[in-house]
Amino acid sequence: MPVTVYQYPKCSTCRKALKWLDAAGVKYRSVDLVAEPIPANQLADLHERSGLPIARFFNTSGESYRTGDWKTKLPTLTAKAAFGALAKDGKLVKRPIVDTGRKVLVGFDEEAYTTTFDK
Repeated sequence: MPVTVYQYPKCSTCRKALKWLDAAGVKYRSVDLVAEPIPANQLADLHERSGLPIARFFNTSGESYRTGDWKTKLPTLTAKAAFGALAKDGKLVKRPIVDTGRKVLVGFDEEAYTTTFDK
């Protein structure tokens, strides 16, 4: 299964991650998650395979998070409501999300990328 990177072209962290993947020779398919938001059921699958808390899928430093008062709302949301909100607004999603088929990485952590893609 090919690697899929859900990213936003204007995001500096996404550009850094893509540069790292290119330098490592990782072949991937890039998806602009603002132009093509990730469906809620797919977000649920990515979340499950990531092993991370749902809150880690929210871009807490973004404008959508601040203006939507997600800091207050998030602790009381059901998983279904959280995935629904993320599916409606790609800028609310923490990025990049890298789906290797087995493992899911959220954000850019060079050490985690190195461990995941070490050949």
